[in-house]
Order: sequence, then C-alpha cells, then structure tokens
Amino acid sequence: MTEQPANPVEAFRHAESLVAQRRPLDALAALAPILDADPDAPSVQLLAGRAYLGSAQLRRAEGAFRRVLELDPTDHYALFALGKTLQRQSRLTEAQTQLRMAVAMNPLPEYQEALGEVSARIAVERSD
Repeated sequence: MTEQPANPVEAFRHAESLVAQRRPLDALAALAPILDADPDAPSVQLLAGRAYLGSAQLRRAEGAFRRVLELDPTDHYALFALGKTLQRQSRLTEAQTQLRMAVAMNPLPEYQEALGEVSARIAVERSD
C-alpha cells in the first residue's frame, strides 16, 4: 500500500495519476479525503466521476457528473462524460441530449464521434 500525500493538491494529483493509469479504485481511495473535505469542488467531482466511470460504478459516475453540472453548467467535458455514462447504461436518448450539448459547446472530434455512435444506435433501435 502506498502512502497518501498529506497535501490536498498532491493527493488530487496522485488520484489523477491513478485514473490515468487505469486504477480507478485506487484513485477513489486517494480522492476520498478530498471529497469529504470539499464535496462542492467541480474538479474533485469531475475526477471522482471519471474514477467511478472507470470502475463501472455508473450510477455514482452519473451523480458526480450531474453535480459538476449543477456547480458549473458550462463544463462541456462533464456533459460529454455524463453522455458516455448514460450511454453505458443504455439510456440512449438521455445520452444523446447531453452529447448534443457538449458538441454545441465544444465540437471536439471525440464528442462528435460519441454523438454519432449514440445517434446511430438510436436509429438502429427505431428501425427494428
């Protein structure tokens, strides 16, 4: 077991590193004290959401991304991540709405691709 950084900024960076290493459960453990201390920090909620999504805790990921959007409705990445989370829950119409907003705010290729995937799945399901 690794020692937890004492400084909240260091702990946050450590958790970010763990998410990047695809170690979401370890990231959540590192992030827990920061989440407890500052649950209304959008960056903390966003990182928690990414870790929840990475560990397939989809309801928790959804809650974290929705909280980010309550705190900062202009966060296009949170909209994108919420859309991906809803997509993984097969809530395609809801996912499409979030992804459309993300693309409208910032038409990144990654966002456009995700919107295209969801829209195509909806079209296939409607044609069945």
